[in-house]
Amino acid sequence: MASLAQALENSNNWFANGEFFTKLSSLVNIVSDSKNSVSVEDLTSYYADGLSDILEELGLQTEIIDNPIKNGPPFLIGTRLESSQLNTILLYGHGDTVPLQEGQWFEGIIPNELKIIDDKIYGRGVADNKGQHLINLLALLSVLKIRKKLGFNLKIIFEMGEEIGSPGLFDLCEQYKDYFESDVLIASDGPRVAINVPTIFLGSRGAINFELEAKYREGAHHSGNWGGVLRDPGVRLSHALSVITDKYGKILIENWKPTSLTEEVRHRLKSLPTTISETLEIDENWGEPGLSSNEKLFGWNSFSILALKSGNIDVPVNAIQPSAKALCQLRFVVGTDSNKVISYLRGHLDHHGFKDIEIITEDAINFEASRTNLNNIWLEKVEHILEKFHGDKIHVIPNLAGSLPNNCFTDILGIPTIWIPHSYKECSQHAPNEHVPIKLLRNSLLLMTDLYWNLGKDV
Repeated sequence: MASLAQALENSNNWFANGEFFTKLSSLVNIVSDSKNSVSVEDLTSYYADGLSDILEELGLQTEIIDNPIKNGPPFLIGTRLESSQLNTILLYGHGDTVPLQEGQWFEGIIPNELKIIDDKIYGRGVADNKGQHLINLLALLSVLKIRKKLGFNLKIIFEMGEEIGSPGLFDLCEQYKDYFESDVLIASDGPRVAINVPTIFLGSRGAINFELEAKYREGAHHSGNWGGVLRDPGVRLSHALSVITDKYGKILIENWKPTSLTEEVRHRLKSLPTTISETLEIDENWGEPGLSSNEKLFGWNSFSILALKSGNIDVPVNAIQPSAKALCQLRFVVGTDSNKVISYLRGHLDHHGFKDIEIITEDAINFEASRTNLNNIWLEKVEHILEKFHGDKIHVIPNLAGSLPNNCFTDILGIPTIWIPHSYKECSQHAPNEHVPIKLLRNSLLLMTDLYWNLGKDV
């Protein structure tokens, strides 16, 4: 008789016989950097050469779809329909990565070749997101091989452009809304709150990128001949930035502050570890005063200056520069009027005498904030299953501190979203030496096998 124990044994065997490493290695070998000059054909090969065998074993009817946006990366969609009487789970993943950053990794590591060092696996995409969606696919396969059915319908959507803002994903979901009709999205991305405790998050913070520029003239002018009579764009821009936050990072634009840090959200965040990181010391006095670190990270908005430029700091000259520019970002939670963020900024700068500072928003990579309700029935169901397997309380956060296209599923498809990350905060995601501990990957595979088995157990 088919049993959960047999399915879990199957999942253990993926590691015992080395097949997990072989499969992940084949995915990492496919360079899928969506930010640089990887062609649409190269991105398509991740589907055709990387995932096709697993998807076929899962009995999914799949199709590669051209991006609705011209020259945008392709999508892979698929379905496995067992019964119209069953629930339908939507699985999402992205196969694209950030640039390889060759030559910046530990000695001996080639980023598109899997490398095991001690108890960790290194390679571009092992944490974001190739390793994470591989775990979910193999867990599904472990259940299917034993039970001969999943006990629910399965739909998938994979994209190759998440790292460049998911171009075309929202258009695709509008066009294929009926095709993707599901009861819940269960997917994996981002890090756990703590490495040894499973995490659920229900959405993500949004992100708005913009540039601020002070530009007064063409060409630089000698600081001895002109200093004191020409406006210095670096000075003006620095003062403009100082009215956006105070010197401790507190946001000074009242309309940029969210309204969604409710008692229900605070209650959930109180149960999280107070230590944000074991390796990086945080600045307790940075950000909104009166909030805990977790409230700042998961329940509040933050402003960052990603880059500053005025002249060439490596080769400075005695000249007043013609312009200065800052690349800025607002990370925001639900309860923020994102459509008015820029207009609020414009009004704030004007009020403080900075009408000469231009706001540039072209080509910004933006994500909208979104969040499934904490009282959702699917959260109750999945949380119960994960806690029973883990043997203790797990961590539930209202949203990821980072950004991903969650609102595509909540707003366009109208379904609740449950995210179960299989990485940890120190994984060097988006940086050289991206890695995941083998133990975390193995435990995550067992966790997801148990979850899928129990979600289909009543059929």
